Amino acid sequence: MFEFKDILPKVDDYYNLFLTTGWNNEYKFNKVDLERAIGNSWYALSIYYSNELVGFGRIIGDGVHHALIVDLIIHPKYQGKGLGSQLLERLIIKCREHTIRDVQLFAAKDKYGFYEKFDFEKRPLNAPGMQLKTKL
Repeated sequence: MFEFKDILPKVDDYYNLFLTTGWNNEYKFNKVDLERAIGNSWYALSIYYSNELVGFGRIIGDGVHHALIVDLIIHPKYQGKGLGSQLLERLIIKCREHTIRDVQLFAAKDKYGFYEKFDFEKRPLNAPGMQLKTKL
């Protein structure tokens, strides 16, 4: 049975889950970096199966106006079981409970369809928004 908990996971557990995404090939985060990052979340939700962290998602925001859903991760061996959908639904509910007016997320092009099922839409090409190019 899967258990959803609105707590931050242990840093070792989160680091291992984060590594399953392949994102760290680019970001090169260490455990301390990731612990600081998730510790600064407005809200975090972890999924456990037999005390193993198998999913995670969090919201960065001010709790009133803006929220950014990030780090939606389901361990590959647990994907395809609806956990990502349940996790995203619960994060959206948290935003709605606080009447947050602007909820955003980043999505890879091949994931747009998943998020559109939850009423997210692509920003228009002429919409504001930019990203700083980072050089490490």
